[in-house]
Amino acid sequence: MSLLLRWVLGALSLMLVTYLVPGITVANFYSALLAALVLGLVNALIRPVLIILTLPVNILTLGLFTLVINALMFWLASSIVKGFNVSGFWPAFWGALAVSVISWILNGIFNQ
Repeated sequence: MSLLLRWVLGALSLMLVTYLVPGITVANFYSALLAALVLGLVNALIRPVLIILTLPVNILTLGLFTLVINALMFWLASSIVKGFNVSGFWPAFWGALAVSVISWILNGIFNQ
């Protein structure tokens, strides 16, 4: 049940981000659910490999390069899912940051 709740909360945070960040669009809630699923899979499978490969740069930037990796994973998910569009790097950067914060808040509220 917890996994299903986190998936729906991720989709809700994606829908909310479309109102906060210009350049990000989601066609409908089904697209948001699919985008949340793909985003979770991309973050689970590809992101750890990129973190390890960019470890020297990450150390030099004191971990701030992780935000760039998050933005690239967000952008990659938008290229996979039809109905979820990100218009460039900066909307992906701010969108990934906003989704992280909103998901963190929603998970804190609903997982008490």
